[in-house]
Amino acid sequence: MQTVMGYKITLAHTKSLPMFQEITDDSLQELIDNNDRVLVQYSAGWCGNCRIMKPKFKKMASEHEAIPFVLIDAEKNPDSRKLADVSNLPTFAAFKKGSLASQVQTNKTEVLKTFVDETTAH
Repeated sequence: MQTVMGYKITLAHTKSLPMFQEITDDSLQELIDNNDRVLVQYSAGWCGNCRIMKPKFKKMASEHEAIPFVLIDAEKNPDSRKLADVSNLPTFAAFKKGSLASQVQTNKTEVLKTFVDETTAH
């Protein structure tokens, strides 16, 4: 059982539960610990490229419903930010079995798609 945005949810593959989530508290580590794989977009409110990439990341989440896709504000959640090397935004990170597996900093849809496809294929 996980609490996201004030709601208790069970993270499982179901058609009724969208696997795209925006986390508003510093609880990313818990989500990573409770899932085999997690894809994260580190973002910030002022980041124009982050706003451009968000709907693309969200669409990719709908194509990979068995894996949680998470958007988190890197500036408001410092503990979650430390889980990856976030030196530029947007940063996309893949976590597998509780550890950072890979990441990419991009504002290009093709690069993000390749990253997501490689991460979800294994």
